[in-house]
Formats: sequence, C-alpha cells, structure tokens
Amino acid sequence: MSTQLSSQGQDRPELQKAIEELAESGFAGVQLRVNDEQGEWVGSAGVRELGQSAEPLTNGHFRIGSSTKNFVATMVLLLVAEGRIGLDAPAGDYLPEFGLDRRITVRMLLQHTSGIFNHTGELYEDGTIVLGVPWQGKEWVDNRFKTYLPEELVRLSLSKPARFAPGTGWSYANTNYVLARLVIEKVTGRSFAEELQRLILGPLGMTGTVAPGASPEIPEPHNHSYYRYGDAGQERTADVTRQNPSWVGAGGDMISTTRDLHTYFSALMADKLLPTELLAEMRTPEATVGYGLGLFAQETEGGTIFHHNGATMGSAALMYSTADGTTTLTAGLTWVDDADLSIAPAFRTAQQRLAAEVFYGNLGR
Repeated sequence: MSTQLSSQGQDRPELQKAIEELAESGFAGVQLRVNDEQGEWVGSAGVRELGQSAEPLTNGHFRIGSSTKNFVATMVLLLVAEGRIGLDAPAGDYLPEFGLDRRITVRMLLQHTSGIFNHTGELYEDGTIVLGVPWQGKEWVDNRFKTYLPEELVRLSLSKPARFAPGTGWSYANTNYVLARLVIEKVTGRSFAEELQRLILGPLGMTGTVAPGASPEIPEPHNHSYYRYGDAGQERTADVTRQNPSWVGAGGDMISTTRDLHTYFSALMADKLLPTELLAEMRTPEATVGYGLGLFAQETEGGTIFHHNGATMGSAALMYSTADGTTTLTAGLTWVDDADLSIAPAFRTAQQRLAAEVFYGNLGR
C-alpha cells in the first residue's frame, strides 16, 4: 500500500480502498492521481514487479495505449488552427501515395467514421474475425521487438474491404490514427515526436511523456508489465515491459505518467490548448458510442465527463476529466496479460469503479 495525502492534508481512504481492491482483482500494480476540489491525492497498490515486495511507483512511466489517440487528435486540431490542415479536407490530399477514397476526410479519421479496416484485426457483427498484424500469444511474444513501418500498416488495411462507405458508420480502427499521424508529419515535414514537443509537451512543461516510435525502451522509473502464453504445452510468463509498439503505431504507442496526463488533460478541457471552437468540435460526439474527435463523451447523472482510456500489452491508462478540467482522474495499471484478454472484464470494472468514486459524487453535489 502506498498513499500520499492531498494538498489539504486530507486522507481519501475510499480511493485507497478502491485501488487495493483493483490490485486484488488481478492487476499487478495500480497508480492513481486525482485532482479535485479537495486538492490532489496520489496513491498506489499492488507491486512494482512480480515476485518482489516493492510497492508500485505513484508517478512511474507506463504505456498509455489508446489514450495516445487523444494526443494525436489534439495535434491535428492545433495544425488546423495554424491553417496547415483542413478538418474536412480529403485525407488523400495530404497522403496521395495511398490512393485513399476521396470521400475520407481528416475528421473521419479522428472520429473513426472512415470505414477503413483496422490493421490490428476486425470482429464483424456476425462473429467473423479477420486478423491483421499479429498481437497475441507466442507469435507476438517472439516478435515483440519487430518494427512495422506505418506505411506497412496502412497498406495492410487498404488491402482489405472497407467496413462501410466513408461517413456512413462508426468503427474503431487504429489505422485511422496511423494515417492521422502521417498527415501531421507530411504537413509539418517533422517527426511526430518533434511536433508533440512543439505543440504540447513544451508549452505545458511535460517531461514524462514519450512518443517512442519503434524503440522498445521505457524511461525509468516504471512498474513492470507481463504476458502469459502457451509454449509447447507449457504456460510461460514473459516480462514485456520492453516491447516495440510499432505494431499499433499512433493507435496506442505513447508512454506517460499520471502527472503528465493530468497536466495535459486538465489544460485541454480547461480550454487552454485548443481554440474554443475546435475544442467544441473535439467534444461533439457521433451518435453510435459518443465518440468525438479522439475523445469519448459520457453522460452521467451529474453531467458530462470526457475521457480516453487505453490499454496495450500488460499496461493501461485511465484519463478522465470534467468539462472544465477542474476534476481529473489519471491512472496507470499493470498486469499479467494473455491472449484471451482475460483481464478485460476487470479493466472495465476498474474504469467504472474509479470514475464513479471520483466523478459521480463530485458532479452530483
């Protein structure tokens, strides 16, 4: 158990209890940061490393999975504000090399309404699974340091039939964000990491956030992530803290800390990053699942909360905020992953439990 009191010196036993229960439900380590009217509370539960007794860090680096998408969307919108990208321009105007359907706009990439096949695989309504790049089982473990070029991922997606005509449906596809990042790099002539530093990290003073590209490294200090898999009839567990995230690319490859995620998301929601009209565009959800531009809008009994959580092999991020940025929840979770995604129900429960603890009470007051 590890707890830090809020800035007003008030303990938050309900938050500590929630993360201890999460650790007991199957997570190796949980680190949580809450900023609200009571100040800031930081705590952790579980262990930093399997077989060791050291407590998890409370501000360690972790892989944030699909929370990456919100950063990418914000950067695209900042470049829209600079007049370098047209939100409703055909994405193919920026990336002519792929022969994209002319009806696919930049907005559709950010909102997952392009219809493009997801390069990490698709599950169709009738139960059919169409595989993409390998990301499960022994095959992934053995190849976890392999580099995929973004162009490879896009071409894999475009070799499969579209799920629907552009703009006529909604389907979550990592490839949309691989394309969005390529647009960023094409219009600026700079790497994504350089633009991330210019547009977000530098202005906000964020020092714990990394766009690793194809590097398997994760900055110290960090908690450890694991993967359980079958090999010749034996069950094995690998430490996958170091892994090359290029298989998911801009769909979920970034690394951050709970402090940096709070700094970023509270500034974004408080209207300190994007022009007001573009923040409004980001927050406007489509009708299917309430997805705006790289952002989920969730209606609760007390008001709207915005979030974009993310998970990748053995690691996940939670990133929630009220509409004005005054209450945020940011968390990093580590666990022993497996090909059956058996942690998924516990991860959903974790999100719901923590969000309810922090927001529904606050919003309802």
